[in-house]
Amino acid sequence: MAYASLAASMALVGSYVGLSKLLVAVFPVFLLAWLRFVIAALAMAHWVPRRGDDAPLSRHDRVLLFWESFLGNFLFSICMLYGVALTSAVAAGVVMAAIPAAVALLSRIFLAERIHPRVMAAIACAAAGISLLALAKGDPVQGGDIASHWGYLLLVGAVLCEASYVVIGKRLTGNVSPRRISALINLWGLALVTPLGLWQAWRFDFGSVAAPTWALLLFYALAASMVTVWLWMQGLRHVPAARAGVFTVMLPISAAVVGVLWLGEGFGPLHLVALALSVAGLLLATWPGQPRRARP
Repeated sequence: MAYASLAASMALVGSYVGLSKLLVAVFPVFLLAWLRFVIAALAMAHWVPRRGDDAPLSRHDRVLLFWESFLGNFLFSICMLYGVALTSAVAAGVVMAAIPAAVALLSRIFLAERIHPRVMAAIACAAAGISLLALAKGDPVQGGDIASHWGYLLLVGAVLCEASYVVIGKRLTGNVSPRRISALINLWGLALVTPLGLWQAWRFDFGSVAAPTWALLLFYALAASMVTVWLWMQGLRHVPAARAGVFTVMLPISAAVVGVLWLGEGFGPLHLVALALSVAGLLLATWPGQPRRARP
């Protein structure tokens, strides 16, 4: 169930990353982020108060909640949306292939988790699969102007933000319930983006937005701030961060599936090979190991 929660969380993230292209075409980036946090805050208001079995938040927990939101909610969204806008979806797919490796590295540095050879092999399969998936969509190097270089840097920043989100979340799940983590980091995200969101909302014509776009925004807000966070924190309670990081391969894979099924992009043999490599990585990471025999 923990593996299923992690996979479902990243699959949902990938789906709304793919569909967010349609939203960015209508809403400015900061306004889109602000509307997401507002909708999610209303939906998760009943998750904020501490329940009887919840421990009080320590000062350390409060600091981690801020960084979890600042890096995993606020900066990740801004870096990803602006990075894709300045480069291309192909570039985003190639760069995001580095997420599992970044998670493993950060979990080793900050959590002192041992990286087993099989997990390293899974990370290699995941990175190879996503890189091949991105290359199959076309030439990943597009444009050579200053704007495209800034776009690549923003995508690398999004990778580091997502890896930090995984590692910090592992620390939080030991003390705070997944529901309360989801609600509190969403409130932090709302506080951080509100000034910029209101600035872009001042001159925005809300009457020009069609009903299907509002429905897509509702899905984006609930999936991004509520459902995916809860699923991810639920899975992290039982899985080491380095192994959980392998499940981030579901993010670009599901984004590509949305592109094929929803946006009409092509699907060829290279895509199939890339998906097979990614599935192999998941099996390497999740297949139970041989139990150790007790000495006589």
